[in-house]
Amino acid sequence: MCRAQWNPCDWVPDISFHAVATDKMAQTSTAETNSGLIGSDHGQVSAGDIAVGVIVGRTSEFFDFFVYAIASVIVFPKLVFPTHDPLVGTLYSFAIFALAFIARPFGSVLFMAVDRAYGRGAKLTIALFLLGTSTVAIAFLPAYGDIGALAIWLLALARIGQGVALGGTWDGLPSLLALNAPRNRRGFYAMIPQLGAPIGLIVASSLFAFFVANLSADDFLAWGWRYPFFVAFAINVVALFARLRIVVTPEFSRLYESGDLQPTRIRDTVRAEGRNVVIGAFAPLASFALFHMVTVFPLSWVFLFTNEGPARFLTIEAVSALFGIAAIVASGPLADRVGRRALLGGSAIAIATFSGFAPQLLDGGTVGEALFMVLGFILLGLSFGQSSGVVASSFSRHYRYTGSAITSDLAWMFGAGFAPLAALLLAGNFGLIAAGAYLLSGAACTLLALWIDGRRSVADRPTD
Repeated sequence: MCRAQWNPCDWVPDISFHAVATDKMAQTSTAETNSGLIGSDHGQVSAGDIAVGVIVGRTSEFFDFFVYAIASVIVFPKLVFPTHDPLVGTLYSFAIFALAFIARPFGSVLFMAVDRAYGRGAKLTIALFLLGTSTVAIAFLPAYGDIGALAIWLLALARIGQGVALGGTWDGLPSLLALNAPRNRRGFYAMIPQLGAPIGLIVASSLFAFFVANLSADDFLAWGWRYPFFVAFAINVVALFARLRIVVTPEFSRLYESGDLQPTRIRDTVRAEGRNVVIGAFAPLASFALFHMVTVFPLSWVFLFTNEGPARFLTIEAVSALFGIAAIVASGPLADRVGRRALLGGSAIAIATFSGFAPQLLDGGTVGEALFMVLGFILLGLSFGQSSGVVASSFSRHYRYTGSAITSDLAWMFGAGFAPLAALLLAGNFGLIAAGAYLLSGAACTLLALWIDGRRSVADRPTD
C-alpha cells in the first residue's frame, strides 16, 4: 500500500514544508508529522493513493463490525447469555450490538474536538487505538459461567468503546476523494469507500467459517472464536498508517487550511446545515436497513431456525458479497449516467419490492438462501454504493467534513443499529414475512427524504 521503503532512522524534518506552514498547521501532532514524512518522497498523493487509503480504512472498520456481528449470533448467546433460550440470548446479544451505534455520535462530538485541538493524525491514532483495544478486549472476555453477569457488562463496555472509537475514525478521505473527482465521474468516486463493506464481510465470514469448520464445537467456543478479534487489531494498525499517510500530505493540509476539510463545531454545523443533516440521515435508510438484512439477520435466522451449521451459510455469505462488490462498482457509472438521487430512489423501490417476498426464501433450503443472499447483495451494492455520495454532496464545502460525519452516524444508528434486533424479533414472533416490515420502513424513509430533498430549487443546492 505504501510504496516507499522507509526506516525510522531516516525520519528527518522537512525544513521547506515547515517554513511555509501556517501557525495552525505548526501545531500538528507528532504522529501527523512523522506519518507525513513517510509519504514525503512521493510529493502530491494521487487519487489512486487516496482510493487505496479509503478502501483500507473502511475495510478495517467493517471487518471489526462483522467480526462482532458474527460472534453476536454464534458465540455470545452461548458464552454470555447461557441462562436464556437461544432466541432470547440472541436478542440480548443484538441489543448490545446496537450500543455501538448509539455511542457513535458521541464519539464524533468527542473526536471532532480532538481534531480541532490536536490535529487529524492525533485524532485517528487515538480513535483507532481505542477501536483496536476495545475489539481485542472482547477476545479476552470470560464466559458467564466464570464471572457471572459481569461478562455481560464487560461485553457492553467493549461494544460502547467500539462505537465511541468509530465516531473518531472519520478521516475525511471520502470527502477528499469527492473534491478531487471530475464532475462527470462523481458517481464512480463515490462508490469507492463503500467497497470496504463487502471486502470486510468476506474476510470476516471466511475467517469464522474456517474455524467453525475445522474445530469442534467445544474448542471453537473455548478459544477458536477469539482469533478473529486479534486479527482485527492487527488490521487496525495497518489501516492507521495507510490513512495517516494520506491525511498529512500537503494536498490534504491545503484543503484543511482552506476550510474544505476543516472540522467545524457540531453546533455550528447543525445550525447551518440542519436540514441537510436530517435529509442525509434518512436518505440512505433503505440501504442501511438492507445492509443488516443480508448480513447479520439471515445468519441468525438460519442458525436458530434451521438445522444448517454456520460454516456453510458463512460461505454462502462470503460468495454473495462478491456480487455485492460487482454491484457497487456498477453503481458508479450507472449513477454518473442517470444521477445518484435517481439511482438511490430506484433502488429504494426495488428494496421495497424485495422486502415483500424475499425473506421467505430463507426457508427454502440452500437454494433459497443463496438466491436471497445474491439478490440482496446486488440490490445492496447498487444502493449502498451511492449512499455516501448523496450525503456528502448535500453539504457546502465548509461543512462537508463534519456534516458528512454526523449524518453518517445518525443514518447508521436509525437505519442499521436496530435492524438485526427488530428483524429477528418480528420474524421470531410473526414469521419471516414480518421481517420485511423493517426493510420496507427504511425504503419508505428513503423515498420520503429524496422527495423532500428534490423540492429544493437548483439554486439551493451546492454547486461543487
